[in-house]
Amino acid sequence: MTLYLVNLLMALAWGAITGSFEAINLLFGFALGALALSLIREQVGSVGYFSRSRRVIALMGLFIYELVLSAVRVAVLVLKPDMNLKPGIFAYPLKVDRDFEITLLANLITLTPGTLSVDVSDDRRYLYVHALDCSDPGQTREDIADGFERKILEAFR
Repeated sequence: MTLYLVNLLMALAWGAITGSFEAINLLFGFALGALALSLIREQVGSVGYFSRSRRVIALMGLFIYELVLSAVRVAVLVLKPDMNLKPGIFAYPLKVDRDFEITLLANLITLTPGTLSVDVSDDRRYLYVHALDCSDPGQTREDIADGFERKILEAFR
């Protein structure tokens, strides 16, 4: 986190040197600072900042992929004339235990069409999820564990 603040300060310094605090100039200064810090990352002992950035971007990419895929699945389900749906609520056992991680996972599940996070158990070990098609809750649990939860753990631990 300290390296991120240094990068922000370097972007502000770039803005002061160039005399322009426009967003595009500050973004360019941030990119230059990130490049400079990546060159000396072993000396400052913070390799995690850059790998975490890649992991967070991978999480965002997974979310966009799942968003499009789920939207198509829901559209196909809704457009079928027989709509053989089995909605239901299932308990998902959580591997994440920090408030931020639980909240992020619940929001990613809720923002994905066809699923909705309903509640977290009092002991914070289970997340209750409503699925539009809950015919195979085991597969849905596995998809969440191998997808969003794994990427959250990789990005924030």
